[in-house]
Amino acid sequence: MKIGNIDLGERPIFLAPMEDVTDIGFRRLCKRFGAAMVYTEFVSAEALVRDVKTTLRKLNISDDERPVGIQIYGRDVDAMVEAAKMVEQAGPDVIDLNFGCPVKKVAGKGAGAGMLQNIPKMLEITQKVVNAVQLPVTVKTRLGWNHDQLIITELAGQLQDCGIKALTIHGRTRSQMYTGNADWTLIGEVKRNPRITIPIIGNGDIHSLDEADAAFDHYGVDGVMIGRATFGCPWIFIREQLTFGQKLDILEELLRINVEMIDEPRGIIHTRRHLAATPIYKGIPNFRQTRIAMLRATTMDELLRILEDTRKLFD
Repeated sequence: MKIGNIDLGERPIFLAPMEDVTDIGFRRLCKRFGAAMVYTEFVSAEALVRDVKTTLRKLNISDDERPVGIQIYGRDVDAMVEAAKMVEQAGPDVIDLNFGCPVKKVAGKGAGAGMLQNIPKMLEITQKVVNAVQLPVTVKTRLGWNHDQLIITELAGQLQDCGIKALTIHGRTRSQMYTGNADWTLIGEVKRNPRITIPIIGNGDIHSLDEADAAFDHYGVDGVMIGRATFGCPWIFIREQLTFGQKLDILEELLRINVEMIDEPRGIIHTRRHLAATPIYKGIPNFRQTRIAMLRATTMDELLRILEDTRKLFD
């Protein structure tokens, strides 16, 4: 599979862009464990053009995570075009347009999945961004606004006509948010449409490489994107079975990278999210107080000490 001139190999697995999750430390680990492409947290176009420091910080990428995409969202055409130009200067391999985020503070204001209610503007933004930059432009979106507006089969062709180089489809509507089951049948229908020549990447309810394999086999997609199942589990991209100790080593490394790349207070906060969600502690009896202590730790030394204490549970 290729996005522009970027060769991602056969059956590539992507790390989904996720706010407060896909920071640089987590991306680097996922890339090391086999993610074909990783994406930044999504970036607000309006905040970017206003030079908001916390937003500008999201543009920081490193060579050891390439190929890497920076994803932007917004509802204003001019802001999206200007933001895309700024992103291009940051040097990613791909610029991705977020037309799929369902949360109220984004979609409710007409951005993200909110664009599914204003297809002419979505297409205008896409076309103008494609025309404004030299990098490959891709899009991530959903099946439609709700089950009465399942428009993805037609929309895919319209987006392709704008010049995008790949399309990622999350198999839910905006109204579903993250509930219910992802419907891959329409993703497969888009892929089978002879009019569609760009790569189609499927997303939604993929929890393992076996499930990714099934999606490739059953729906013929070019790539599979994994989102929430990566929380606290950057090794999900490999088939090798790791021990508890090896997984703990990886989570401790994530903490160290985040503290080094961000700072201690925010690096700890970013890592806590993964510690709260990681499957490695599932099923351990009487673990609640230890989990609470992990999530309340305020220094790296304190958190490392707690993590090391959990290692003794498996010694």
